[in-house]
Amino acid sequence: METGHVLIVDDDPAIRGALREILESSNFRVSEAGNGSEMRRSISDNKIDLITLDIGLPGVSGIDLAREIRVNSNIPLIMVTALSDEIDRIVGLEVGADDYVVKPFNVREVLARVRAVLRRSRSTHAGAAPSDEIFEFEGLTLNAQTRVLSNHEGKEIPLTSTEFSLLEFLLRNAGKPCSRDDITSHLKGYEWSPQDRSLDTLVARLRRKIEVDVHEPKLLRSVRGVGYIMTVSRRTT
Repeated sequence: METGHVLIVDDDPAIRGALREILESSNFRVSEAGNGSEMRRSISDNKIDLITLDIGLPGVSGIDLAREIRVNSNIPLIMVTALSDEIDRIVGLEVGADDYVVKPFNVREVLARVRAVLRRSRSTHAGAAPSDEIFEFEGLTLNAQTRVLSNHEGKEIPLTSTEFSLLEFLLRNAGKPCSRDDITSHLKGYEWSPQDRSLDTLVARLRRKIEVDVHEPKLLRSVRGVGYIMTVSRRTT
């Protein structure tokens, strides 16, 4: 039984072949692209469930392609970056990636991350009954079942699966300081490290979507030495 359609975007045929082999052995349908043009064509011609995207592509970079993808869709996205390029990982998260993998990688690690990101993105349709709560806060509404965030005019504010998970967790704990450990434990399947800025980057990205002024956040605030807190009066239905 097919478990999803993954698009591998990488200019190295050997890497594409290795990922194809491990994904197909786990019943994923796989498409390949060596550059941005091939990626666009594949997205246009197929229903893609997840993309693995190499940052270091020739021509149009993976970062620019990630921005392009996020303008048009919320397809789950795993960035692939070199070991030493922490800046690339941070920028990748800022433009909307759900996870990243560092080269050189074990193909089974990539498989595990693909499964984890897809689990998060599909959690509303999983076997467990989804929450039907609706959170209303500061002119915004988050529907936990449809995973849709909308403003007071009813216009949808696109969220990646990781952004949704973070926002829902903080809203469920509104008014309570949440430690970085608590947050990262909730965001299962993602590689979190105390040495990098991944969580801070994710928070900054979410602030751009819910705050009036990201330089003086009023809703999602930092708690020195602890983590973050949602300081909102929220109503659930």
